[in-house]
Amino acid sequence: MTCYLFDGTMDGLLTAVFDAFALHEQPDELLTAGDELPLFCDRTHQVTSDEEKAGRVWTGLEKRLPPEALRLISVSWLSELKELNTPLFHYICKVFRQPAGAPSIERNFSDPDVLAVTNIARRVLHEQLRMKQFIRFQKAKDGTYLGVVSPDHNVLPIVISHFCDRFNDQSWLIYDAGRHYGYYYDGSAAPIRITFEEESAVPFSLENGRLNDEALSSDDQLMQELWRTYFKAICIKERMNPRKQLSDMPRRYWKYMTEKQTR
Repeated sequence: MTCYLFDGTMDGLLTAVFDAFALHEQPDELLTAGDELPLFCDRTHQVTSDEEKAGRVWTGLEKRLPPEALRLISVSWLSELKELNTPLFHYICKVFRQPAGAPSIERNFSDPDVLAVTNIARRVLHEQLRMKQFIRFQKAKDGTYLGVVSPDHNVLPIVISHFCDRFNDQSWLIYDAGRHYGYYYDGSAAPIRITFEEESAVPFSLENGRLNDEALSSDDQLMQELWRTYFKAICIKERMNPRKQLSDMPRRYWKYMTEKQTR
């Protein structure tokens, strides 16, 4: 059994594909440093990420796959799941091993690697939809709207365009507390990816997303109270269905949702 070891980046994975063809071999597993080697692994190859090699592999994919399949690959990578590495590696290798004129493999769901990559991409896209539904904004005194999230998958890059369209005349910051970065939009230019050198100094809590009282707009304090009151008022106790609510609104999102918080 042959195992390739890479640095956990997309460039590293694409370089691994390049190396596999250059060495005329098909590794059984693609692992990151620190992963436990399979019991019967008798050979390893350390992949050194190379932007040029990765670019050549991606250019080859662009020639062989339709745009929707390329997007599927990019979206699946945002899952950040280690279980994706080997199936995605094999998937890309199979694309290049397809005979000329053969049908593209992205819809061959009988192939376990294609199915695994597709299912993971669907999970990421599902969380993207959840983010659009469950991000709650607070208005700061300077007029900037803040939304704090901590999704299971790294979905901010694919949801930001939605908020640029939806709130294109407002300044806002959406911050991923788990990954320690966010996007700031000033209502005119393209959104900017930002990080904080000292998160301890930011005017909001990473635990629940709340702006500090000193930073929160007085108008927004009132609106939050009204929203919580409305949320409670429309709840019909006789029709409460906790299981259905958890299905529609998973508990992991509650800590950042105004209607689930108490001041």
